[in-house]
Amino acid sequence: MSRFDKVIDRKQTDSVKWDYTKKIFGVEDVLPMWVADMDFSVPDEVIEVLHTRADHGIFGYTMPGTKMEKAVQSWVKKRHNWEINPKNITYTPGIVTAISLAIHAFTAGDDKIVVQPPVYYPFFEIAQKHEREVLYNNLILNEDFRYEIDFADLENKLSDDKTKLFILCNPHNPGGRVWSREELTKLGDLCVKHNVIIISDDIHSDLLLFGSRYTPIASIREDIAKQTITCIAPSKTFNLAGLQASMVLIPNDSLRRKYHNVQQIFGLLSINTLGADAMEAAYSYGEKWLDELLPYLEENVVIIENYLKEHLPDIKVMRPEATYLVWLDARSLKKTDRELQDLLLKKGKLALHVGSKFGENGEGFLRMNIACPKETLMTGLERLVTALKA
Repeated sequence: MSRFDKVIDRKQTDSVKWDYTKKIFGVEDVLPMWVADMDFSVPDEVIEVLHTRADHGIFGYTMPGTKMEKAVQSWVKKRHNWEINPKNITYTPGIVTAISLAIHAFTAGDDKIVVQPPVYYPFFEIAQKHEREVLYNNLILNEDFRYEIDFADLENKLSDDKTKLFILCNPHNPGGRVWSREELTKLGDLCVKHNVIIISDDIHSDLLLFGSRYTPIASIREDIAKQTITCIAPSKTFNLAGLQASMVLIPNDSLRRKYHNVQQIFGLLSINTLGADAMEAAYSYGEKWLDELLPYLEENVVIIENYLKEHLPDIKVMRPEATYLVWLDARSLKKTDRELQDLLLKKGKLALHVGSKFGENGEGFLRMNIACPKETLMTGLERLVTALKA
């Protein structure tokens, strides 16, 4: 039996996923498989480190030091063959926070920001909150049912004099694409050509499935790195999202100074003590745990593919190359997202993200979180069939 087969009751822990379905969806008795955190306990070493810190009993001001830098450097080098300079590391409570700070630092009132829907919705929601114009470079579904980049449309939008930022999602959420080195090089070349800063959200980069290879866009060439702000974190990898500990890597000294200035404006200069300890422990001791997790997630993907092929063949499964999120194509059912949501919640007692949340071209899709024990996964699949089978 795998450690990941253990079903852990998360109710009454103020879990957004498990305790707030009434507030978010208007119903209580549903199985939540929507928000992107895992129903797995973190590595034992992380728990031990947190216990040690708690037993110490003093929680004064702290700052991540050289041990943290070495842990991060070693992890990124070993997992992704990427050498990073510790001076480029800036700590932040979360990647959504990091993107918001970057928008504030590198754009002005009438500047434009390019995103690639369907994509993680805070990208465009945060830009809109800053009252920036968002340009949508819609991803294209090819004949192999994989997303591709529309480079002609992308260059058109990047060439606008008002375009200052491009937000990349690598690996892609919700589609699970791991963009190839060739695609990223082409993308980086365009941003260099048109002097557009890249914010690359690489939070899912450790969750590589089925032999996929991840390339950090900042690792390709120095000129691309100088225009790239890379966001990474242990939060998705090791299920630490609630501890709010992330990093921003900024090789360009000028951009880093501007970013630090905005951090000072908002008083967001570091991360909390327990988050820092958990991050360092995860990167130092969590590799064995992760190497057990990834095959478990692959098994869950295959279970979904086989189950829906047998019981709900009208739903197409986009196999993720990374992440623990599965993008389901329900367009053949010819229902609106509102209708799909009603069926899921009322008939199936299941809470998923509907695709239009990620952009207009996500309409008719569903995002399902499969980072859960197989017992929970099977219950979710049974409820999905109950909801959507004619």
